[in-house]
Amino acid sequence: MKKEFDRKIGQQAIMYAFAEEEEEASITSELTRKNWLYAKGKVGSMELQKIVAAIETSAKRQWVVNPELYREMHALYHAIIEAMHGVTRGQVELGGMLRTAGLRFAIVRGTPFENVEEGEWIAVAVYGTIGAPVRGFEHEAIGLGINHI
Repeated sequence: MKKEFDRKIGQQAIMYAFAEEEEEASITSELTRKNWLYAKGKVGSMELQKIVAAIETSAKRQWVVNPELYREMHALYHAIIEAMHGVTRGQVELGGMLRTAGLRFAIVRGTPFENVEEGEWIAVAVYGTIGAPVRGFEHEAIGLGINHI
């Protein structure tokens, strides 16, 4: 019998985003065992579009999504924006409000439901700092977005 947490795609994405190098191997081996796809990266910017582009590029380059399929790119985009809502506390704006973000992100794609007919889902977890563009004037923030493909 599977443990319930094994199917929680958002939890897996958050754990992967938080993971330091020495912890990554156990997380990625579990994701691989489930035949789930995953990617991880870092981005820092005062511009939301650069953050979205970095996450999308990572997902494409590491084959988590097929860039030629609209439904996959659309699901990824919505998961990214939902995650950024968490980081920015609902106002998805950075530079225009004189805020900058330094973030780690993780993307996980898989089948989180026991019934495979529920299909694939994608989760984007974003963790890091947000604040004024002055070192020491930032705080931690986290966001999670989950969307069906």
